[in-house]
Amino acid sequence: MKAFEVQGGIKLHGEITPQGAKNEALQIISAVLLTSEAITIHNIPDILDVNLLIDLLEDLGVGVNRIDRHTCTFKADHIALEKLEDPSFQKNSSRLRGSVMIAGPLLGRFKKAFIPKPGGDKIGRRRLDTHIIGFEKLGVKFEYIQGEGFFRLHTNQLIGTDLLLDEPSVTGTANIIFAAVLAKGKTTIYNAACEPYIQQLCKMLNSMGAKISGVGSNLLSIEGVSSLGGTTHTLLPDMIEVGSFIGLAAMTQSKITIKDAGIQHLGIIPQKFQQLGIQMEFRGDDIIIPEQDVYQIQDFIDGSVLTIYDHPWPGLTPDLLSIMLVVATQARGSVLIHQKMFESRLFFVDKLIDMGARIILCDPHRAAVIGLEREQSLRGITMASPDIRAGVALLIAALSAEGKSIIQNIEQIDRGYQYIDKRLTALGAQIKRIDS
Repeated sequence: MKAFEVQGGIKLHGEITPQGAKNEALQIISAVLLTSEAITIHNIPDILDVNLLIDLLEDLGVGVNRIDRHTCTFKADHIALEKLEDPSFQKNSSRLRGSVMIAGPLLGRFKKAFIPKPGGDKIGRRRLDTHIIGFEKLGVKFEYIQGEGFFRLHTNQLIGTDLLLDEPSVTGTANIIFAAVLAKGKTTIYNAACEPYIQQLCKMLNSMGAKISGVGSNLLSIEGVSSLGGTTHTLLPDMIEVGSFIGLAAMTQSKITIKDAGIQHLGIIPQKFQQLGIQMEFRGDDIIIPEQDVYQIQDFIDGSVLTIYDHPWPGLTPDLLSIMLVVATQARGSVLIHQKMFESRLFFVDKLIDMGARIILCDPHRAAVIGLEREQSLRGITMASPDIRAGVALLIAALSAEGKSIIQNIEQIDRGYQYIDKRLTALGAQIKRIDS
């Protein structure tokens, strides 16, 4: 097992470019199963989760030409469906939450699929109901294989229907879109997720010959087609990395330029960091974070304490709440962080408290942060990364802390952030990858 040894208290300086969007990549790469023609994808992040999905597709028989670490051409013209029943394939699929995304394309094109028990982060309960119910209404039958931990799905014919989702799940919406584009007739999806990832997916599918309208809204209309063709697609910059780098600059009192940030796709993210008092300048598609000694958390207009919470797009993504919580520890003022979606995602705050942060964990979903105002630094400790986003939040805390920190279980960080130690070292950070 590897760990990061981090020497904190060093100001950083320079330019950094965000990787391709992880969450978009998992959907876009899964979409290659919808056609036998070649699909080329650019700006792929070189991270564990994405590489594991590519390996799974290769195991299914997808031809993969890895032009470089960030560009691949896929061709799914010889799919080995018998692999779906292979215990080793099922075991590998269960390691990755994103593997649920191959179910929709397989159902659309081959009329059979399976969904493994969700893997990935230990951040709380993750339901598959939206996926399964949506598939059922399109004409899919399923059985849950008790003990083996996966759903087996099959259909004679997918039939378009009207769907009202019980939650605007991003992966659920994407999976239903995958099935609906090759269904017979028209499908409407109301309360659909409308994140940029879904917009990008719809844009790609339309370029392949799909007929999807309402893109960018929560009401999608899909006219099923008989087949889809090949295309070329470029992934957006990762908005979670952009937010992470904004938080990093603030915590380490550093001047950092985030190049090619995809500002038009960031939604409310910059505004939420500005509510924490962080200054930023927008220059073209770059974000410049100036060196800032102190940042003041805003109050609500009536003078009450600011609350920052996650919400479906165009609200704030839950993936950035861990970063914002860490940033608030050195702010002037107080904020309530309310993580609505996942009941275990705030449990990493015990490490921050050990580092000297003033945080009250109210319950599994809410944490009150009283900023230290730079009156004292966080102190370095030994800790473990519980999930991708908390791991990077702890890395940011360690980089701002006084002394040395050890962060264990960094495979979690590597799942979502490519070469993060090398890229931050280029800004002046002191990070070593060591054996734990």
